[in-house]
Amino acid sequence: MHMEQPPEGDQQPQRTAMTVEQILDILQAGVFETEHGLMRWSSNYTFLVSLKHDDLTLSAVYKPQKGERQLWDFEHGTLCRREMASYLTSQELGWLLVPPTALRIGPRGLGSVQVYIDHDPEQNYFTFDENMTGELMRLAAFDVLINNADRKGGHCLLDDQDRLWGIDHGITFHEQNKLRTVIWDFAGSPVPEAFLADIERLCGVLDDPESSYTQELKKLLSAAEIMAFQKRIRLLLDTREYPQPLSSGPNYPWPPV
Repeated sequence: MHMEQPPEGDQQPQRTAMTVEQILDILQAGVFETEHGLMRWSSNYTFLVSLKHDDLTLSAVYKPQKGERQLWDFEHGTLCRREMASYLTSQELGWLLVPPTALRIGPRGLGSVQVYIDHDPEQNYFTFDENMTGELMRLAAFDVLINNADRKGGHCLLDDQDRLWGIDHGITFHEQNKLRTVIWDFAGSPVPEAFLADIERLCGVLDDPESSYTQELKKLLSAAEIMAFQKRIRLLLDTREYPQPLSSGPNYPWPPV
């Protein structure tokens, strides 16, 4: 993961490797220096911004709560919290699929702030080759757990190190089954044992009401949504297989990219 330092005089920007902890510090405490404008392909108000903290600057995606469009099946104003819950779950699993994310007050109010992943927009799920199969299997399992209702092909990014990232997790964690994804390649196949071990560990952490992870989720999701999350975890551990698309549908997001 990288960030860019602003140029001084005629110097060119320097790419500097940063730790997740450093990036989170900037996301949580950085000053919003520049708003580069709306990201037009987003259905909600999404802004590309620059944040500065301790003389370091990085680009981030800011999704203010006030800019969330009204949905009939998700409580209004909760999408940014679901973005944060998805990030925390990715971290607790040790899968590091979701870019570092913070929930904080910005120039347009409360919102999620996620580090921007520098990527080739021409590459997405539909252009990946078989070398990405293992990481896509991990992402597919993650989407089952968080009940992702919007896994489009364009929400699967490769950074400049060819590392897979999943973005746009505002429509997740519904208490009813809402899984809509383009990644049905593994339906009916066994979930890898290494993934199941991580999921079983997550189950134990979530069952502990005093764990920091559980305490944080309680601030972000309703009790019913957390209970449904626990049921999905246990179901996947019981079946040990990726689910099949529902006959009633819809099972795919629109548009698919």
